[in-house]
Amino acid sequence: MRTTVGIIGAGPAGLLLARLLHNAGIDSVVLESRDRAYVERRQRAGILEQGTADVLRAAGAGARLDREGLRHDGIELRFDRRRHRVDFPALTGGRSVMVYAQTEVCKDLIALQLAEGGPLLFEAEALAVEDAGTDAPRVRFRHEGREDVLECEYVVGCDGFWGVARKAIPAELVQVFERTYPFGWLGILADVPPSHDELVYARHDRGFALLSMRPPVTRHHPSKEVASLPIESFVSRLYLQVPDGTDAEAWSDEAIWDELERRFETADDWRLERGPITQKSVTPMRSYVHEPMRHGRLFLAGDAAHIVPPTGAKGLNLAVGDVVTFARALAHRQETGSPELLDAYSETCLRRIWQAERFSYDMTTLLHRAPGATGFEDRLQLARLDRIASSRAAETDLAEGYTGFSFG
Repeated sequence: MRTTVGIIGAGPAGLLLARLLHNAGIDSVVLESRDRAYVERRQRAGILEQGTADVLRAAGAGARLDREGLRHDGIELRFDRRRHRVDFPALTGGRSVMVYAQTEVCKDLIALQLAEGGPLLFEAEALAVEDAGTDAPRVRFRHEGREDVLECEYVVGCDGFWGVARKAIPAELVQVFERTYPFGWLGILADVPPSHDELVYARHDRGFALLSMRPPVTRHHPSKEVASLPIESFVSRLYLQVPDGTDAEAWSDEAIWDELERRFETADDWRLERGPITQKSVTPMRSYVHEPMRHGRLFLAGDAAHIVPPTGAKGLNLAVGDVVTFARALAHRQETGSPELLDAYSETCLRRIWQAERFSYDMTTLLHRAPGATGFEDRLQLARLDRIASSRAAETDLAEGYTGFSFG
């Protein structure tokens, strides 16, 4: 099998890249180790920056996003029982974010790829990237019980932290920068309408909490008497800071709701709505950057090259920035013959990535209470939050970071 661009991984990065290349008249093949059902239900990020939403619309994948996604024009910060709203459009010249789950992005892009794009092979496990430093890289993979080879002009590894793409870069060329945090997020999905119409980020002496949501899904009413009437299924997504290594099942539903109530407490009459918890999981917190993101004709994108703690809602958006940069660079090469933009891929991406790493680190250290934190450190956190609430310059910096950095 032969193609111009071999793409490893059918997450949002790999699927969007295939769509961007298709629209530019460049052929590709996507290899995904999991089956379609798994990819379409894999729960991940749910916040799309302004730039990410704009790219999806321009790529032809924005119809359902605009119909079902939730535009958010701000977030609420809570600290010391106080509430402060950050107004994104007022601070950024009109920019906002969209709440639209990664699973839905993948569904939209898979449908487009199967209808219009090049081959998308599910249950095709990439085994190795070979000859990455030459003009003819190859991806050895297993599909339908037999090994095969995908011969490419370029390979893009969108296969995550545990994938094979990064391993093809010689170790002596690599620098790794990382930080592991001594806490994680206990996340829940609950069948209850969100208790606030925007995301709430809470700093509390007992630890961080986040109130988020998923767009409502229309479904048929379960009652036979009103079976013809659709109802909207509201889903709340909430998180608690917990010690690293926490077992989600060690927390009862009642204990989770009680702790969320404590951490979201305010001086007014705001109340947290409770409902059935349908899912629990714990997410570890880490920062990771792999340099370089390119070796020969192998390019890394998304979690294969970088990971951020979820506090800043940057993971999916960083991956989108990577593939937009690659698609633009390859189209430039095809149109002009110049490899200049491809040669600058790693440097271009890393400028944006380190700004996102900085923003995510700032948000994490602003809102989470580290184990053993002193009273001095607590007061510094409150002072930083008070600065955001009282200074337009500080508030603007947060709003600009949250709504997204340029893909240029």
